[in-house]
Amino acid sequence: MKDKVELLAPAGDMEKLKAAIKFGANAVYMAGNNFGLRKNSKNFDKDELKEAVDYAHEHGVRCHITMNIVPHDNDLEGIVEYIKYLEKIGVDALIISDPGIFNIAKENSNIDLHISTQASVTNSHTINFWYKLGAKRVILARELSLDEIIEIRKNVPKDLEIECFIHGAMCISYSGRCLLSNYMTGRDANRGDCAHACRWKYALQEEKRPGEYYPIGEDENGTFIMNSKDLCLIDEIDKLLEAGVDSFKIEGRMKTVFYVATVIRSYRQAIDAYYNGVYNEEIAKKYMDEIKKASHRHFTKGFFYNKADSSSQIYENSSYIRNYDFIAVVLDYDKENKIAKLEERNRFVLGDEVEIFGNSPDFIKFKIENMKDSKGNDIEIANKAKQIVYIKIDHELKKGDMVRRKIDE
Repeated sequence: MKDKVELLAPAGDMEKLKAAIKFGANAVYMAGNNFGLRKNSKNFDKDELKEAVDYAHEHGVRCHITMNIVPHDNDLEGIVEYIKYLEKIGVDALIISDPGIFNIAKENSNIDLHISTQASVTNSHTINFWYKLGAKRVILARELSLDEIIEIRKNVPKDLEIECFIHGAMCISYSGRCLLSNYMTGRDANRGDCAHACRWKYALQEEKRPGEYYPIGEDENGTFIMNSKDLCLIDEIDKLLEAGVDSFKIEGRMKTVFYVATVIRSYRQAIDAYYNGVYNEEIAKKYMDEIKKASHRHFTKGFFYNKADSSSQIYENSSYIRNYDFIAVVLDYDKENKIAKLEERNRFVLGDEVEIFGNSPDFIKFKIENMKDSKGNDIEIANKAKQIVYIKIDHELKKGDMVRRKIDE
């Protein structure tokens, strides 16, 4: 059992992995090109997996690999060789939902085995079943309440680790076991190819009145009846820590690097505040406000206080709330001349009021009063993809710090 909770971050590609580590993750989870549930994430080929594991371990961070598809026989081709390769490069854990893959991994490696939320684990008896088979950790189903988590912790072995989701997208189907995407588009969500059909707009049509649509709920154009709000428990982490949860998981391998950095940084700071004895409502609100600076849906606590209700759904639309633009990342800082080297990510101009944040608790507010291009010419606008821009700033910046700008109302 760990002395402190693990903050587990999504790593959809190498840039996101590095951002997650910089901003405070203790562990990252990612996928190779097969056996995981996010085909539309960039994922990692074999060489990239080795690079990622090496980089993470150099920074004292664990690497978990998702292998949580619900497989058909033809999905398992090459799995033994793949698992042996993962063990060779030093992967710390495999995230598995299928008993067959679990058995193959157990017989062909000594990697820690974690039971995926996709396995729909909702009670201590199931956890004890997996523990006896050799599971090191169980990732609880999102459908559990705090009281149920507390009760489970009391009834499972102390050396069995419990992981639960604390932030990110929710699914309309139980533990993500969805057939809607497959039915609508032929893309199997349980084999990593979800089309997110639950986010689409639906209306009711009567058989003998084609073309006449009846709204299910909120307005004359229809309703997003299956579209869930996003989970956010940053103001509940004290309760989860005291319940004995070992790992806090952030969803989002397909989200942006700015999202990963913003969310991981916020939870890192809030968790550290708890261990430093200063976590309170004010701290939780501070970092809730920070999280909202990344593109997000409305938030819900999901099933945390027993059963989710209609307030967990978004009926009006499936769009995100976006209050800030991610405009640049810091590549370097010249201490002697106090010049920051930036890489443009979204258009910005001379005179913009911006915020610069790293992995410290606070951020810098700054007005851009000078800009030069890579040739040393004065410029007034940066609007080319990944354009290199130099600005003078007295505050010392670190590589990987990010620059954001509030969007005008």
